[in-house]
Amino acid sequence: MVSYEKHSLPNGLRILVHRDDTTPMAAVNILYNVGARDEDPERTGFAHLFEHLMFEGSKNIPDYDRRLQHAGGENNAFTTNDITNYYLSLPAQNLEVAFWLESDRMLGLAFSEEKLATQKNVVVEEFRQSFLNQPYGDAGLLLRPLAYEIHPYRWPTIGKDISHIQEATLEEVRQFFHAHYHPGNAILSVSGNVIPEEVFRLAGKWFGELPGRKTPQRKLPAEPLQRKQKRLVVQREVPQHQLIMSFHTCSRLHPDFHATDLLSDVLANGDSSRLIRKLVNHKKYFSEANAYVTGSLDPGQLVISARLHKGVDPVHAEEILWKELALLAGEPLGERELEKVKNKVETTHTFSESNHLAKAMNLAYYELMGEAGLLNLQMEKYARVSPERLQKVAAGIFTEKNASVLHYEKANGIKGKEIIQE
Repeated sequence: MVSYEKHSLPNGLRILVHRDDTTPMAAVNILYNVGARDEDPERTGFAHLFEHLMFEGSKNIPDYDRRLQHAGGENNAFTTNDITNYYLSLPAQNLEVAFWLESDRMLGLAFSEEKLATQKNVVVEEFRQSFLNQPYGDAGLLLRPLAYEIHPYRWPTIGKDISHIQEATLEEVRQFFHAHYHPGNAILSVSGNVIPEEVFRLAGKWFGELPGRKTPQRKLPAEPLQRKQKRLVVQREVPQHQLIMSFHTCSRLHPDFHATDLLSDVLANGDSSRLIRKLVNHKKYFSEANAYVTGSLDPGQLVISARLHKGVDPVHAEEILWKELALLAGEPLGERELEKVKNKVETTHTFSESNHLAKAMNLAYYELMGEAGLLNLQMEKYARVSPERLQKVAAGIFTEKNASVLHYEKANGIKGKEIIQE
């Protein structure tokens, strides 16, 4: 159970505080309610670009990292299709330094053509190294537009085309910041050896006078129901074939989410999971197998990926995977198998509650979803999933018409990147 206190400022900033006197540290997390789904389809990658720009200096503090390091702190950030999240950890006695630094970034960045050009080059190089020049790197770039037709989840956080960042102007970047990076679109959470009343005082001191702005109303197109299977075959210069199957699932707040998440663990979480035990370790069709849910705020995906052993035919490998999915959809899990999966989830959850930084992140994220207290209900929701419920959810997800299938094949002496659409 993660206890917390909550306060809001007149400008819209929400503040959450969890006191933990077992650590001398404090974690400060600022979640901005903006992700890749909020981008213009012709200017994708902006939320991720800001993950870099926010460390280029603000109006009054040109050297964020140096000032934080002098206070004994460290920081990082990440972007998803739903959010942009900035976090730092430092000795609790230096908490006010974090508020000073973060409030100045929220007030305004030190925009310049030179700084924008620098970070554009960094992002473009990251795009090339991680997605274009890495074996299997472009699988995500291929899978998302295969699975989604109109929803902005059809592009990854890096953007769908490298030219969108290359051609971004300083004025476009300013407008994106003004629309999304302000108190009314942010959640500040603090966890550690802190006193809630003092945190609220510091929040008022450093963030209270920042201007509140109206956030653009989010009007995202709903993804239509997929009525037939989608397939894509590509050939690349990679060591072995890879098979990826993606299925439409519910949103993060849907009652079926926890069952869907457990399904991914049943398939490929640990040596006792079905795909690892049967198809990696025993029959050795695959050298590795993974399954995960995107857990997105809008309806997401359950993704299964498997790297094939040399000599295994991709068509046969897909048939084998479909048989395993049919077993999940056709009969309830045994109580013992389901209990083992739930125990792993509980262990992960318990570990996250022992980390002051994870608690700050989680409180902010669940507050975004509706109420920070939802964090304390998660294990109860997993525990309530029955074998029969899991089977029913599996039967609804694992159908041919709900699947997007990517065969990422090793090119046999074929140069280039031939793509075959079926």
